[in-house]
Amino acid sequence: MDKETFKQYGYELVDWIADYFTDVEQYPVKSTAKPGEIKKKLPGNPPREGEGVDTIMNDFKEILLPGITHWQHPSWFAYFPANNSPPSVLAELLTAGLGVQCMVWQTSPAAAELEEVVMDWLRDMIGLPSGMSGVIQDTASTATLCALLTAREVCTGFETNVKGFRKPLRVYASREAHSSVEKGVKAAGYGRENLFYISTDESFAMIPSLLEEAVIKDKEKGFQPTCVVASLGTTSTTAVDPLEAIAEICRRHGLWLHVDAAYAGTAALLEENRDMLRGMEQADSFVFNPHKWMLTNFDCSAYFVKDPELLVRTFDISPEYLKTSFDEQVKNYRDWGVQLGRRFRALKLWFVIRSYGVKGLQNMVREHLRLAQLFKGWLEEEDHFQLMAPVPFSLVCFRYNDGVSSDEHLNKYNQELLERINATGRVFLSHTSIKGRYVLRMSIGQRTTEERHVRQAWELIRREADRL
Repeated sequence: MDKETFKQYGYELVDWIADYFTDVEQYPVKSTAKPGEIKKKLPGNPPREGEGVDTIMNDFKEILLPGITHWQHPSWFAYFPANNSPPSVLAELLTAGLGVQCMVWQTSPAAAELEEVVMDWLRDMIGLPSGMSGVIQDTASTATLCALLTAREVCTGFETNVKGFRKPLRVYASREAHSSVEKGVKAAGYGRENLFYISTDESFAMIPSLLEEAVIKDKEKGFQPTCVVASLGTTSTTAVDPLEAIAEICRRHGLWLHVDAAYAGTAALLEENRDMLRGMEQADSFVFNPHKWMLTNFDCSAYFVKDPELLVRTFDISPEYLKTSFDEQVKNYRDWGVQLGRRFRALKLWFVIRSYGVKGLQNMVREHLRLAQLFKGWLEEEDHFQLMAPVPFSLVCFRYNDGVSSDEHLNKYNQELLERINATGRVFLSHTSIKGRYVLRMSIGQRTTEERHVRQAWELIRREADRL
């Protein structure tokens, strides 16, 4: 493809994306494609000769687009948001065009130093302790794995990297912790049986006294308590573990404390939400995802550590071909995580923060919090709808409850209600299970969501409940 052809189709694609930003509301939020339907329309073998971009784009629109679930739709209320924004997309285009590989400082000094700057910005923007240092990981799952690996090495005097496990090491998290904790425990070699889940209170937050009880018992049994993962905004209900109390337990027993705020960390842009960070000065690591609720398209996960030397010592490998004369003067982020090869993720974060400013990002978060409280209020005014969890952020968990049916019957009813709601294509909600009860989740956080979209969703929910 020559320069002029690239420019022609580049302009056309930018036009299409710009139209998509404004027209996405016209699509059904959730794809109606059946399993295997898209695959059947695609040839089983690659073309022998190259094809034109017109042909490829036509197939994209006719075959692939019907199989897309539109996460950027203003009536996206499922899971958590995965926002993008025009500045972020423009930066991603630049990143792809530059095609740089950011494994060490020398491979692109601007990439390394910009990452250092924007991570310092982020740290200060959400109120983390000033001494913490940050690195951009791809996802919170990877960041949690990094924390588990570093905790493993610190606990064993960095011998596990060399000799492997010599004794069982224990990890603790609440029953509401994200599934990435279990996956990380398995990947890091702890073994699934050495992940101990701590029960939660009526707000679905970890009970600190039960954590300390478990740690003491494990010591008596000959286990080595190693790491605690505290959640600020759990996946099911956005429950907030009592960080200050957990941090004190970790201090007393010499445990690594990792804080998972993948979704809710963005809420700390607002000073009125920073109570949840009380105790962070005692935490060893922290993660939140700008690619969820901060307008930076996937993937961009902000991982912070109190002592970067421990992180680097865990991952540092220096083959001759990666050594440079600058290594003692700079940060080589290849040593700050699992990956050697790294994308230039800092560029889109820089574009977003500069384009919206701290105030613009705060205004967005504050509006989403307002809309969640508005929706919660509507629920509480209805006799046949039940709020199922506290609403500290912009997620509302609820179910239909007629007041007389059994939980078993209500589970089936609410499952069918969710299927009917999503089948309309007008909104998309997801579900969870809370103490055996099937619960609908209304997650408000899309960049273009307005009050009218939330109100339309509520009217649709009530109408489908009445019909069912």
